[in-house]
Amino acid sequence: MGTIIKKRMTARIEGDFVVFIIGMKINKLWKLNKWIPVAKAMPAMLKELSAKPESGFLGFQLLGGIPPTIIQYWRSFEHLENYAKDRNGVHFPAWKAFNQKIKSNGDVGIWHETYMIKAGNYENIYNNMPPFGMGKLGNLFPASGKFEGAKDRIQNLHNELKT
Repeated sequence: MGTIIKKRMTARIEGDFVVFIIGMKINKLWKLNKWIPVAKAMPAMLKELSAKPESGFLGFQLLGGIPPTIIQYWRSFEHLENYAKDRNGVHFPAWKAFNQKIKSNGDVGIWHETYMIKAGNYENIYNNMPPFGMGKLGNLFPASGKFEGAKDRIQNLHNELKT
């Protein structure tokens, strides 16, 4: 865990980007041979992506829970899709194995949500937090003055980034 920043902060990412939220749900706990391979696949993917900045992967935030939810940040949807379909990457064989061994049998659920974010069309706040989420990978700065309130942050960030 990083050092706690004892003030209100906000973060920006230059340009458009993609937020990809992914997780799994263990529906049949006793079927270890079904859900353990799924749970083991994500750390290997995150390690691979973190070592390849050219992949368009900007970073991730692991959220608590069993199993955890992961928020990933990507430069574009095309980068995300290219990784998903890369036959030489860690994802493709894991995806293929899931579809062969589990598919829609109900043992393990997987899910994701993808959001394409236009430059400046977001806002965030971090108070008494270590760098977290976008604050870990974007430009973190004080949420004061023209960035004090949520409405101020979204309007001013949008205006700054569109010029």
